[in-house]
Amino acid sequence: MFVIYSKEKQNIPLKVWGKKEEIEDECISQAINLTDLPFAFHHVALMPDCHPGFGMPIGGVFASKDCVIPYAVGNDIGCGMRFIHTNIPTSLLQVKTPNENLAQIIAGDIIRNIPLGFNHHKEPQIDRRLESCYYDFNESMRRDGLGVELLPELEKSFYQLGTLGSGNHFIELQKDEEDNLGIMVHSGSRNLGYRICEYFHGIAKELNRKWYSSIPTEELAFLPINSKEGSLYIKWADLALTFAHFNRELMMKRIKNIVFNMVKKYTDFNCIKTDIDIDVHHNYVKLENHFNENVWVHRKGAIQTRKGVLGIVPGAMGSYSYIVEGLGNPNSFCSCSHGAGRKMGRKEAERTFELKAMFEDLKKQNTLLFTPNKNAVLDEVRWAYKDIEEVMEESKNLVLPVMKLKGLVVIKG
Repeated sequence: MFVIYSKEKQNIPLKVWGKKEEIEDECISQAINLTDLPFAFHHVALMPDCHPGFGMPIGGVFASKDCVIPYAVGNDIGCGMRFIHTNIPTSLLQVKTPNENLAQIIAGDIIRNIPLGFNHHKEPQIDRRLESCYYDFNESMRRDGLGVELLPELEKSFYQLGTLGSGNHFIELQKDEEDNLGIMVHSGSRNLGYRICEYFHGIAKELNRKWYSSIPTEELAFLPINSKEGSLYIKWADLALTFAHFNRELMMKRIKNIVFNMVKKYTDFNCIKTDIDIDVHHNYVKLENHFNENVWVHRKGAIQTRKGVLGIVPGAMGSYSYIVEGLGNPNSFCSCSHGAGRKMGRKEAERTFELKAMFEDLKKQNTLLFTPNKNAVLDEVRWAYKDIEEVMEESKNLVLPVMKLKGLVVIKG
């Protein structure tokens, strides 16, 4: 970890995990902008997977005493990971069925049951907990007035519950170092989170112009917590976190049923057990206590890693992922990387690499890729991401690796 602090340019220090020479200038510049905000608290932290984002770097952790920044969370509020670990030997995925091996049968069934990319369910998905939450929320918002324009998104979101999305979202079947199967899902709040972010970012920009706020860029437009707009953003963002959690939960439930049923159907392995079940957000803002102060911690591409708590740090497809145990490092606001982190933009990756080379590499890595549009995933090639092993090396004082997982089957939108 190294520190950047210039009293002439910054109100507070910037603490960075990673190799100085490998972090983009734009990423550092965006982080320094955060340190100069008058409401920034104590210091800003960048995780080893950091890279430029909109306004705030992805892989950044920013704390504030009395303001929130919608773009410091991003437009996929509640994006995160879910993971379960089983005792199923991954060698069973190679069992031959009448037409295909078991891995292919499982992947095909997952794709038929979980909409990918921009697709959604044809019928609303039933979740009584979410229905109750939405009903109370709907009534509350209509009384308050502000945010009523977003209410139609609540009904639409039931069609998106249990759907994956596109971009870097994925479903993976993985093996640990003892050949046991793990299942990992990466997804978020879908269109609901996007609409919430854009709506409140628009309000923040208007208010900041009205107040003549001296922020470095409109992407850092803020809302005071004690304002009606700021408090409502928190309520809507929390709702997006709830949806994102239930979204991953439903997908995992359906994937688990498919995997378990297929294993029982085509093999003699019937005593299936799970011993780890983790769900973590990596795009969110929450009130937490750090350095003896209650502050609003924005994590944009970072997970909370309090001491002894398990977390998930995924790698790029064809690479490795890690289950980690938090060390509770106060200098990172008890945070760590949310993954390998991009080292190359999506357009640059598409210009640089060829689809054929990507599939040849996946074959060498013994990783099967399933996607409805192969041309659309070239920007997700593992060479466009940082080396997960280097990220973990730079995270030694943040987390302790407890499980290493190799991706065997990857499903992407």
